[in-house]
Amino acid sequence: MQGTLLYMNFVIKILITAVNAFALAYLLPGIHIRDFLTAIIVAFVLALLDAVVKPVLILFTLPATIFTLGLFLFVINAIIILMDAYFVGGFEIDPPKFWYALLFSILLSIVNSVVHKMVLKGDRKKTDY
Repeated sequence: MQGTLLYMNFVIKILITAVNAFALAYLLPGIHIRDFLTAIIVAFVLALLDAVVKPVLILFTLPATIFTLGLFLFVINAIIILMDAYFVGGFEIDPPKFWYALLFSILLSIVNSVVHKMVLKGDRKKTDY
């Protein structure tokens, strides 16, 4: 039962990210996602890159992250978005690519955190101390 719940939460998070990415691509002039199926693929590849590549990038750039008091993590997020656009056909970022990727990553993080809290708020177990 617990495994099924984790799987469903993962699918819900992928779908939420896909909807948010698709909406942001519609609103931002430099980001283009061909269709909703592409947005789902973008969200899935983004989850894979966040799980595998992002920790390695954070580890290798730890001195820069510490020196900039964590602001370099925005650059890492933009690099992850650029890698996602490289791997997924139908997800394009217009030049200047880095700045659009940076804006897209910041807005996607904000919108995802708000929507995830609204949708998945009942799934967390509350502990009274």
